[in-house]
Amino acid sequence: MSLRTTILAATAVLALGACSRGNDTTQTGATNGSDLDATGMATATPTAAAPASAGQSFANTAAASDAFEIETSRLALTNASSPAVKRFAKAMIDAHEASTAKLKTVAAGLSPAIQPVATLSAEQQQTVESLRAAKGSAFDSAYAAAQSTAHQQTLDVLKAYAASGDVPALKTFAQDLVPTVTAHLNMAKGLKV
Repeated sequence: MSLRTTILAATAVLALGACSRGNDTTQTGATNGSDLDATGMATATPTAAAPASAGQSFANTAAASDAFEIETSRLALTNASSPAVKRFAKAMIDAHEASTAKLKTVAAGLSPAIQPVATLSAEQQQTVESLRAAKGSAFDSAYAAAQSTAHQQTLDVLKAYAASGDVPALKTFAQDLVPTVTAHLNMAKGLKV
């Protein structure tokens, strides 16, 4: 799959996720394009704006990935029963908050600057809702599976953008994150639940 196809698919998923959320401000979205979510990333409701550039689409996808990891990992701190899952969740919160900060810095330094929009996809939002309802060992299993899936998807996007992205600073950001996300994926796959 080409980078443009990957980015366009990610943008479509993000747009569908935003459309399905309406104006519910209890989720990671907001009711206008200038609001910030819990991770400090811009959120937006769907508008009839021009299609986002590949760089903007990548930044949005990366921001949504971080927001998903942070939100699901915060749930793990309260809903998980496994100490290993809770340790992993804490590590994910720390790592993805750092990734969010780095993305914001890189995006702000671009000319023109990009403001990452952290709108969860419909799939991500459905996973969050499912995890919110789970407790104990059922949560542990569902969270571990969700982390494996999410990290694999993120790794695929990072590798694709690092290989053929259109914004050099974002390509470097993507390339620099590949080893970290690979390690997170391996950690998620190794969770004993």
